[in-house]
Amino acid sequence: MFTLTQLTCFVAVAEELHFTRAAERLSMTQPPLSRQIQLLEGELGVRLLDRTNRTVRLTPAGRSFLAEARRIVRQAEHAALAVRRVSTGEAGSIAIGFTAASAYSALGELLESARRALPRVEILLHELVTRDQLEALSEGSLDLGLIRPSAVGPDLTARTAVREGLVAALPADHALAADDGPMELSAFDGEDFLMYSPTEARYFHELLLTTFRSAQVRPVFTQYLSQVHSILALVNIGWGIALVPEAAAEMRPTGVVYRPLHLPGHPRPVELDYVWRKSNDNPALHALLQLL
Repeated sequence: MFTLTQLTCFVAVAEELHFTRAAERLSMTQPPLSRQIQLLEGELGVRLLDRTNRTVRLTPAGRSFLAEARRIVRQAEHAALAVRRVSTGEAGSIAIGFTAASAYSALGELLESARRALPRVEILLHELVTRDQLEALSEGSLDLGLIRPSAVGPDLTARTAVREGLVAALPADHALAADDGPMELSAFDGEDFLMYSPTEARYFHELLLTTFRSAQVRPVFTQYLSQVHSILALVNIGWGIALVPEAAAEMRPTGVVYRPLHLPGHPRPVELDYVWRKSNDNPALHALLQLL
């Protein structure tokens, strides 16, 4: 079978129609160039070039073969370039997990940075709760996670992505929705409250329990839900009030009113982390991490 070197030599001679110029173009001497052409013709069993002391011409077989030789050489060059881009993180793919609320905060900035700096990298998005993201990261099916702070194993690395406050989400016809000033936690005492699940949304569940206990406030927890958009859907139909991350206020159901929350000493208690597996050798991931 012919080699890529033989094809490259043939293309140079066919385009220059001069062995000396072709050898200079390839930074080699004329004898090994002639030898590569001879080996190629021997492999194919046809003459590709008619050579005299003064001229070089393509035979009919040579003219036909030139187009294919050029195509193969170009494909090889493109393949080599693609491999180099993958090895440096300029190309490839990254699987990113995110929670519903993070789509309105850190995720957008992350994707915009990736699109500008790594345009050849394919981003594969997976909406998952924190617990499922941690499992996928450890298994290797996710490269990067956007999760709420959680105990991570020794195989994972976490870095804070963003900190934000909480806002109150109220049905538009609720008595507390009439005022637009900051709410005190005491206003939630005895109110029907849509709470986060203690298993699938453990971070928010524990954060709000701690917040209410420290303020000696006792809402009436009517439902336990895992996703912010599900909570807002129930607020929208008047099933209770809720506390959601500031970024979630970008979701604007028609029947929901948002009010700022007064939290002395803890104005930005909500944290979102980037998490990845320490042993992940995906060059595209490491290129992305440099942007964070």
